[in-house]
Amino acid sequence: MPLPRSRVLAPACAYVVLATADTFLAASPSASRHRWRWLTKPLLMPALSAAFTAAAADPAREPVSELAMDAPLLQRGTSAAQALSWLGDVSLMGKSEPAFLAGLGSFFGAHVAYVGAFASAGRPVTDTSHLGGVKAALALMATVGPAMGYLAGRQSPKLRGPVMAYAGILSAMYASSTRLDPSIPEPARRTVGLGTTLFLASDFTLGVRRFAMKNPGVLSDGLVMATYTAGQGLIAAGVAQAVRSRR
Repeated sequence: MPLPRSRVLAPACAYVVLATADTFLAASPSASRHRWRWLTKPLLMPALSAAFTAAAADPAREPVSELAMDAPLLQRGTSAAQALSWLGDVSLMGKSEPAFLAGLGSFFGAHVAYVGAFASAGRPVTDTSHLGGVKAALALMATVGPAMGYLAGRQSPKLRGPVMAYAGILSAMYASSTRLDPSIPEPARRTVGLGTTLFLASDFTLGVRRFAMKNPGVLSDGLVMATYTAGQGLIAAGVAQAVRSRR
């Protein structure tokens, strides 16, 4: 018997509500409201992971089977990225440099997992078509990466190397998302691509906010969370559709 659609809708709605609430709290000037983020932010990735797992199994159409339990690398890699993103979310709630480095390392691992996931369902290496995303990523890594590394190094020399390395893996994540196999439905590929673009925009905003702005306003923090949560949600939705199509 197919599982009820509520198995997908309930966690998906929970994620949307949490993402909206956390974005609102991040953009609020009230310190008392900010304290509520210790509740909303750590719940983001668990809600998204639950929605993603249910959606990838397509419970409205498929019974639970051994095939559904044997998730492909595309699904497993995305789940690993979500778990590491949760660790990054929690780490970045701290304000110290060690907390920032811990968050940076966690998201570095998340992007490694995304690269592996996207590459597992990517075009063959011999396919030299559709390289626009790869070229854009290389340009980003060659320009924004060193710039962010320089700005981070002015704040603390310990940050220069990690920030530049993070810019590299972030660029690789975006590039790999633009190389998904054409056998995957185009709507799924577009959704993943839009998600990684928003993730890119979120991290760029975060970098500018932390390293280039002396007195960043709370609205910029809200923008970081709005693009981040939307990006993660779209990646999960696109990958779930891709997994169902390949199954």
